Amino acid sequence: MNWLYGAWAVFEKDLRLELRNRYAVNMLLMFVLSSLFLVAFGIGETAVSTRVQGALLWVVILFSAAVGLGRSFISEEERGTVLLLQLNTRPSMVYAGKLLFNFLLILGVNIVALGAFMLLLRVDVRAPGLLLSTLALGALGLSGATTLLAAIIARAANKGPLLPVLLFPLLVPLLLSVVSATQAALPMGNGWNEAGDELLTLFGFAGVVITVSVLLFDYVWND
Repeated sequence: MNWLYGAWAVFEKDLRLELRNRYAVNMLLMFVLSSLFLVAFGIGETAVSTRVQGALLWVVILFSAAVGLGRSFISEEERGTVLLLQLNTRPSMVYAGKLLFNFLLILGVNIVALGAFMLLLRVDVRAPGLLLSTLALGALGLSGATTLLAAIIARAANKGPLLPVLLFPLLVPLLLSVVSATQAALPMGNGWNEAGDELLTLFGFAGVVITVSVLLFDYVWND
């Protein structure tokens, strides 16, 4: 119970700060909506395949996460609250609280991005449940990797460009799976029958990334 209380306290702190200044939410939403408007303008009336549609959606989501979630631990360094967290919480509590906050944040942005994507590109969905499951598993894997990398780069000299450089090579399996699963949920796809292996890959990727992050976070946080 103490561990759960500590993790929830970290999540609640981040949530209150975000509701107060709305930095990450505004940045993520502006990036997603601007990128999708550019994509819609660039495509115009040109017909694109469902795989290209899925790839465009997830490229926008991945870039927005790299831009918006990188400040998860940088803000702690700037406010000088790192020592306070180290003295009052265990590293696993900090990681769990930050992971929950990042997951809910990127999941909300994913849902907004999907709505804007369907509206601007006039995309129909054949299997809504499959698409929502893909968004949730993709958000879980993305937030798991981003939370650990954000802690690593928080103490680096050049914080800005490091997260995308470190993040994208790690997320190649995730990107391939979410694009294929999204394609299966769109028209001309085979729905759940086609996406079964991709969903297992996404679940396994999220599990491995989060497990490794928990094991490594003690060294990253206390170094």
